[in-house]
Amino acid sequence: MPFSYFVFYDHGGRADLRLSAEDKSRFVDVVRATPGLRRALVFTPETAADPYLDDGPPPPLAAQLEFSEISALESALGRGGYLQVLAEPEVMPSLAGAQITQQAMLLRTFAVPDPVYQTEPGALPCSYLVSYPGPAEDLNAWLSFYITHHPVPMAKFPGIRELEVHTRIDWHGFLPWPRANAMLRNRVAFDSEVALEAALASPVRHEMRADYKRFPPFSGGNTHHPFATLEITP
Repeated sequence: MPFSYFVFYDHGGRADLRLSAEDKSRFVDVVRATPGLRRALVFTPETAADPYLDDGPPPPLAAQLEFSEISALESALGRGGYLQVLAEPEVMPSLAGAQITQQAMLLRTFAVPDPVYQTEPGALPCSYLVSYPGPAEDLNAWLSFYITHHPVPMAKFPGIRELEVHTRIDWHGFLPWPRANAMLRNRVAFDSEVALEAALASPVRHEMRADYKRFPPFSGGNTHHPFATLEITP
């Protein structure tokens, strides 16, 4: 089962924080050259209306780096590891002052009816990233219910191309940023922000909400953000 390393460059309330094209290109080049990388997704803000939620603007940059082995992930994040370059201030000057957090997680993928993207030429697919910080009163029961039940209605979203659930793990790494400790994240992906918004306006969204109300007790709420998604393969 593969592993994901998430990094979020949050605006921290600074509405003026914008990722420059030069910094995005540099970030992509760094990520693409990561030793042991299986796949990476680079996320930049998108817009899509959700009938139940409005969590404000997404972070100006986030990324999901996937590794087949935890050893490759931890090597890239280690003292002297390749990804230490991301901590150098000259790599991302346009996001100076961003609140950066990181988390490594176990990645579960779930089948969807039609996983073949039909994105328009020159456009990027759209991901909807959801985070549950927790805690749950009984984490084992909460995870069991979520992983067993919640992907079932999610997979019914019209036009869904990918469905992932990520759960937290213990891991070691030495990038100098605070660690997030979300108990779970999920990602659903669509051909475009228009396709995501259509899915969120479908009856499936109401089925999802009904299932959410059956979750075992937890606190911390959740956040939902849409992102244009650039896929990188080594």
